[in-house]
Amino acid sequence: MVLLGPPGAGKGTQAARISERLGIPAISTGDIFRANVAGNTELGQQAKKYMDAGEYVPDSVTNAMVKDRLAADDAAQGFLLDGYPRTEAQVHELDAMLAESGLALDVVLEITAEAEVVVQRLLKRATEQNRADDTEPVIRRRLEVYAEQTEPLAALYESKGLLVRVDGIGDIDEVTERIMSALASRGVQA
Repeated sequence: MVLLGPPGAGKGTQAARISERLGIPAISTGDIFRANVAGNTELGQQAKKYMDAGEYVPDSVTNAMVKDRLAADDAAQGFLLDGYPRTEAQVHELDAMLAESGLALDVVLEITAEAEVVVQRLLKRATEQNRADDTEPVIRRRLEVYAEQTEPLAALYESKGLLVRVDGIGDIDEVTERIMSALASRGVQA
């Protein structure tokens, strides 16, 4: 499963809930990047310069990290990718990675949210979590980059018959129930 949606739409929160309910790992490229930045690894230093500017980390770095993670034992029975793919090139790379193992995606879930709601959520999160990457100019740039590069993926996955859209605005539990109902309607359930 792939989880799409703009920054601040609630993907991380919902990914954890979906992961728990379905018994599959939630694989977040954002968490992988932040862990490398916190550890001051060479990869983390490379990722940080892009993240601080509100840009995406280059595909070569991201693809390698995702491929390694999908090869882990806990992903053998399924997984949820949060934050990947973000570009059409990454969609094709993911398809190729999965095909090598005789696998394919079951569903792509898009959590939708209004831009201004997202900006306010991320500014609040920045204060609560002391996250330097969540300043208003960076948030707005991340939303622009998302619109340019990632929104077209929803149309691509829709054309493949894989896309399910769920409104991400509202009470966290209500959004989770909307998601689980949408997934069940596509045959994905615990």
